[in-house]
Amino acid sequence: MNLLVIDAQNAPSVYRDAGKELKKKLEEVFGKKALTLKITDRIKTFEDALAEVCISQKSFDEWVDGDAPDEIAYKKAKVITKALNEGWEPNWNDSSERKWRPWFYLDAPGFRFDGSDCDYACSCSAGGSRLCFKSEEMCNYAAQQFLDIYKDLYN
Repeated sequence: MNLLVIDAQNAPSVYRDAGKELKKKLEEVFGKKALTLKITDRIKTFEDALAEVCISQKSFDEWVDGDAPDEIAYKKAKVITKALNEGWEPNWNDSSERKWRPWFYLDAPGFRFDGSDCDYACSCSAGGSRLCFKSEEMCNYAAQQFLDIYKDLYN
């Protein structure tokens, strides 16, 4: 017999992709409200993002073992982007699809988020294709909520 364990942290991501029968069972166990919270209500920390994409802290630590701080920050940003995008990936062949990326400044006041910008057709050196978001809301949230990680990435 195989045992399937779904905890409250991972239940919303399982629920999102589940079929009708599994959704019904998950609603009975966790309640519909807990399963349908907005992603920005579920992802408040990097650990939340890891759980959302089903990566253990141990696995992440092994993945970044020996990496420089900026490389670790890049991998963290990739995890955060994947979690907040909820399965969305940019289609670089679709020139009508918006792809959002955060902009930052580093000057006398310090490192800070300046706003989000979007591209339709191409990736640019300012953000990279693996770090773009499906919406301006997600982009703004990531940049503000995880500013320290972006600071480690770009400094």
